[in-house]
Amino acid sequence: MEHRAPRAVVILSGGLDSTTCMAIADHEGYELYPITFSYGQKHAVELESAKQVAAHYRVGDRHRVVDLGNFIRGSSLTDPDQSIPVGRSLEEIGTGVPSTYVPGRNTVFLSLALSFAERIDARAIFIGVNALDYSGYPDCRPEFLQAFQRVIDTGTVAGSEGAGIRLKAPLVHLTKAEIIRWGSQLGAPYALTHSCYQGTVPACGVCDSCRLRIQGFREAGLVDPIPYAVPIAWQAGRPN
Repeated sequence: MEHRAPRAVVILSGGLDSTTCMAIADHEGYELYPITFSYGQKHAVELESAKQVAAHYRVGDRHRVVDLGNFIRGSSLTDPDQSIPVGRSLEEIGTGVPSTYVPGRNTVFLSLALSFAERIDARAIFIGVNALDYSGYPDCRPEFLQAFQRVIDTGTVAGSEGAGIRLKAPLVHLTKAEIIRWGSQLGAPYALTHSCYQGTVPACGVCDSCRLRIQGFREAGLVDPIPYAVPIAWQAGRPN
């Protein structure tokens, strides 16, 4: 009987962290089933990046894009009457919950990913949340992930029968620089990714997400392969 690699659902936004998770899941020998969510985000250009990343790993035919319309609201990432913060210092980014927090987003994403995972008999769900690099998002904390694992264990047939689906968040305790170093070692296609909250091409370089990404590459001693609308000095240190 031919051995089949275990399947993994990867929540793939098209950004740096989720693409790193794709690289990790691939390296660990999983059969990749990426899932991407369109939820009215202003940076919808990331959907095209997700498609390109899926194609890079030769799983474009398995890639699912779920259209949630405009159901998820209440964030500067989704609401036209709210402005995305720009030009904030790293210290400011690290204080409080930013307006870019999307209410219930990871709960919704994980619930749909779980339904998909159970249907295709996947053994794992990968999500690229990170609790260290200033996000401030409550649904990126280890406590949230542990709680959702309990949901999986108690609320699915797979969990009740002991087969189980593991929620894997390999980046949760890493800095952005550590994430970038790991992904680079695994050949993650960062040139295909998009992180800018404003959804511009080239990336704006001044929103919170751009600034954290730039700082991560600088601390990792690497040059980000995507273009920016502002000049970037890539030597170690803090962005201008």
